Amino acid sequence: MSILSSFNIGVSGLNAAGQSMSVVGDNIANAGTYGFKGSRAEFQDMIANSLKGIDGGDQVGTGTKLAHITSQFTQGNITRTQNITDLAVNGNGFFQVDAPFGKGYTRDGAFHFDKEGFMVNGDGYKINGFLPDDKGAIGNLTGNIKLGNTTIPATPTSELNVSMNLDSRAAVTKFDPNAPDKTSNFNTSMTVYDNVGTARLVTVYFNKLADGATWEYHAMADGADVQGGIPGKMMEQANGQLKFNTKGVLDEEIPGMNSFNFNKGAAPNQQLAFNFGASLKEGGTGLDASTQFGSKSSVARHTQNGASAATLASMSFNDQGILTAVYDNGVQRDLGQVVVAKFENNEGLFKTGKNLFKETRKSGQGALGKPGADGRGEVLSKSIEQSNVDIASEFINLMAAQRNFQANTRTITTSDQMLQEVLNIKR
Repeated sequence: MSILSSFNIGVSGLNAAGQSMSVVGDNIANAGTYGFKGSRAEFQDMIANSLKGIDGGDQVGTGTKLAHITSQFTQGNITRTQNITDLAVNGNGFFQVDAPFGKGYTRDGAFHFDKEGFMVNGDGYKINGFLPDDKGAIGNLTGNIKLGNTTIPATPTSELNVSMNLDSRAAVTKFDPNAPDKTSNFNTSMTVYDNVGTARLVTVYFNKLADGATWEYHAMADGADVQGGIPGKMMEQANGQLKFNTKGVLDEEIPGMNSFNFNKGAAPNQQLAFNFGASLKEGGTGLDASTQFGSKSSVARHTQNGASAATLASMSFNDQGILTAVYDNGVQRDLGQVVVAKFENNEGLFKTGKNLFKETRKSGQGALGKPGADGRGEVLSKSIEQSNVDIASEFINLMAAQRNFQANTRTITTSDQMLQEVLNIKR
């Protein structure tokens, strides 16, 4: 009976070694697969026969079996590419996609945009992310990341911010709108946009009043840009006053007329709010506002919030997985942020093929979050995670499996020889 049982033990060893070869072969076959996670075969001995019942000891083994195949979720090498939609998770976590079976999870970040503007993987499955709200800020609403329109409408200018110094030593001047250059102490020009995105040049003239602490400003545009204007003649569109204290700090802004009436299809009565900084009356300290010091009049900075209509110029991902579109007028808009899913037990995920996993009871549900948050890995753009299979180690495992297989065949042939000797006794 013991000779016959040795046959079964040898067969169990052959089966285990053959299954081990399958695991190693699959690892080697996928050594070049993006985001692939290698597996490891784990064996257990089978229930042994006891010579003395439950007393313990004196047991004869009955062979081995393949008990578990465990995926190894170590980090694969990350390779740099030139494709902006190639992404890699550096650390723990998975990209989430809309697969035919539901939500799928992958480490393969070879993405692209399809003809409808959705970001998809190689099989056309849409990538999930956090979407921007009505104000353009990335929120917590999830959905498919989409490029959207490649053109954006014009944004009319509604606010101009000016940071400057007006020379306290300047002479008092009476402003004449018919000769603004000669009757002002200082002027600066800036480009603004009307409601249809046409760029207009506005020049702001400043003249000092008799009290020495108050300045007037007059915003004017060439008559060629003004409804009913005369080309070459400056037309006043807005005005106001700036009051400074004895220390040259902006005390108060007093707005006056404000009605820009551009021509060539622009809407009438466009309001442009002039902001010269937080004055004392507005609760500011005056330190970050326009000043009246005894130095040359100059503009440190001026900005406006309008823009012309534009088309998409480029896109980029940052390390937080945020996709930003850059348009040819300089405007930047966040289109979405890649979702990263984290599992309590990565080894419990089920491989579905096509570089995808799906959640199971053992893995638990995927906790969605933003890259780099709460233990999730960061997302690297223009990068691809390679397979984590170590070819050298797999060849060693391959040789070990082969030797195990050969050793178990020797067990069977030796048992066969012993059984043959028993049969020869009768002869």
